[in-house]
Amino acid sequence: MGKKRKQSEAEIAADVKKEEIAPERPKRTLLGFKTNPENKRENETPGFRNKEKVLVTCSRRISYRYRHLMLNLVDLLPHCKKDNKVEAKESKGTALNELVELKSCSSCLFFECRKGKDLYLWMAKCPNGPSVKFLVNAVHTMEELKLTGNHLKGSRPILTFSSKFDEKPHWTLLKEMITQIFGIPKDHRKSKPYHDHVFVFSIADDHIWFRNYQISCPYNGSQKLDRGDLEKMTLIEVGPRFCLNPIKVFGGSFGGPTLYENPFYVSPNQIRSLEKRKMAGKYAKKVKAKTRRKMHELENPLEVDEFADMWKE
Repeated sequence: MGKKRKQSEAEIAADVKKEEIAPERPKRTLLGFKTNPENKRENETPGFRNKEKVLVTCSRRISYRYRHLMLNLVDLLPHCKKDNKVEAKESKGTALNELVELKSCSSCLFFECRKGKDLYLWMAKCPNGPSVKFLVNAVHTMEELKLTGNHLKGSRPILTFSSKFDEKPHWTLLKEMITQIFGIPKDHRKSKPYHDHVFVFSIADDHIWFRNYQISCPYNGSQKLDRGDLEKMTLIEVGPRFCLNPIKVFGGSFGGPTLYENPFYVSPNQIRSLEKRKMAGKYAKKVKAKTRRKMHELENPLEVDEFADMWKE
């Protein structure tokens, strides 16, 4: 038998280098080879992904109209999560913060109904804030309006704001909060990858007015739209409609230091008490008129008629 040739020191060093440089074989799994996550992160380009999730819930003893409004918003926001009713007490802030954390959400829309008449909307970024308390007026649900507009469920909206949102700092803060909560994240699993409706937020009389419009464009059957068709694009209202009157802006989630307080806000309880006083004033005027008439009759008695007792005999 021939003798084995001895390897030189240079060949041994080259083999060692090859062993050091050779990549490790990935682990075998039932679904194939598993790649190393560290190598995968190195190859990928870093980017931002919006993982915004909104918790939508309401208080107990809410009326059916306000509940329908909440369900309309749930249909418009595919990135939201709906939860059971929460008792509207002083400790609702801690309970809602725990719910938001359990549902792995970052924002919350809480509809609070009081006395079966007044609807308040809490818009909060959890767990560190800020949060805003609104009084909701002029509520019109989709079931009431019966408008002709119709857009696909889960499609992403275009958010439009009036120029007044940039005039004062508290409006700018509200604009940023609305953008984060009502803006559907890109590539969300429940959303459609296109825009076919518009959310309009406008300010009038220090109130925020909400409208939802469908983008309607004439389609001639071709795959691409002509420029003339885009110029004929129209907006058709879908609904719902509501108006938000800001009351206070807090630094924390459902509480904390007050950053802004609306000086023109009048509570609905105070408005109802003024109306009752007006109604009570009418009754008081009637009572005063009767007393004045009696006093006048006592002060100016009629003269005795000499023929008054003539026919009594």
